[in-house]
Amino acid sequence: MQIIPVIDLMHGQVVHAKLGIRSQYQPIQSPLSDSSEPLAIVASLRKLYPFQTLYIADLDAISGNGHHATIVAQIAQTYPELTIWLDAGIRQADEMHAYQSTQIKPVIGSENIATLQDYLAICDADKNQHILSLDYTKTGPLGINALHETAHYWPENVICMTLHAVGSSNGVDLTRLNTLIKRNATRTKPTNIYAAGGVRNMSDIATIAQLGITGALIASALHQQTISQQDLIQLNPS
Repeated sequence: MQIIPVIDLMHGQVVHAKLGIRSQYQPIQSPLSDSSEPLAIVASLRKLYPFQTLYIADLDAISGNGHHATIVAQIAQTYPELTIWLDAGIRQADEMHAYQSTQIKPVIGSENIATLQDYLAICDADKNQHILSLDYTKTGPLGINALHETAHYWPENVICMTLHAVGSSNGVDLTRLNTLIKRNATRTKPTNIYAAGGVRNMSDIATIAQLGITGALIASALHQQTISQQDLIQLNPS
């Protein structure tokens, strides 16, 4: 089971994402770091465990209100061994030119895709090397139905992003995960599914691992220390 730490960037700081209500996000307060500055938070996560992959949500870029390209570049330069999954709100294929580095993998959020043609153009532009984030709120899927209902369009790595569960103590959305698992089974070569939102502790990790989920994207459980350094070592012993 792969654990991928998450940082959410807004107005130059790492913020505490909770329930998907982005207007209410505040700079993160974590026992792992005395700062909410992005490089400091990444350093604290890497001190906790030598993660090989980091997920970054550039919330300013997703909302169309600026971006954190310079900060992301600084993180990449500081940690050249780190693979970065970056959601920067890509909507069109012509925005893919910013992803020239093999270190940074674009995450395409379904919430940003208006038409299937837009998505297929993105697939052509990056030779299907992106990660697809299937985004959900309490009311249902965000974006076009084809991406959620037809596994044929999925790339090698897919995230089940339950935004309403992010930063909550409600646990993962097992119903949603099981639905995607069933759709994944229709593929000749099944994709890797990652759970994001609501992972509270190692019990949740064990539950989704039993479902065959490849990995989990986690923020709150690391900062709240309900998943500890020892848990991470035991999960992936060297």
